[in-house]
Amino acid sequence: MSPAVANLISTVFYAGHFPKGPGTVGALVALAIAYLMQDAFGAGSTFLVGITLLVSPLGMWAATITARELGNGDPSVVVIDEVVGQWLTLIGATAFTPTSWLLAFVFFRLFDIWKPWPIRRFEHLQPAGVGIVADDLMAGLYGAAALQLCGQWGLY
Repeated sequence: MSPAVANLISTVFYAGHFPKGPGTVGALVALAIAYLMQDAFGAGSTFLVGITLLVSPLGMWAATITARELGNGDPSVVVIDEVVGQWLTLIGATAFTPTSWLLAFVFFRLFDIWKPWPIRRFEHLQPAGVGIVADDLMAGLYGAAALQLCGQWGLY
């Protein structure tokens, strides 16, 4: 496939070109897609697992090509990593409520920005797209665990 197709995928149809906070925009796009799929088809955690497993390798491929084309190891326009990481966080929801959606967003962005151990180590995996996506998948796992705990504690 061409670099143009890789750019389309890695930037999630150019959402990554938003001038302010492209990572936040990518996470919001992920929430919108998940919400629409849940609302329209009743898609829940099983759907999220499947789509995350399907899109992650494609995102790694596309992010590798886009990073190479831009000459940047982790270009901010690549937001496919935020999308799959946000979906992975949602898998931890014990129920889909307005509060759980908000917490999923907050937890994912917190762990994606903070990068507690060992998330930062995953950034260095090669090729570049693997590291770009893998650290956000790890942030998504942390977010899913936090979201699961909040649900079990009755916070949503």
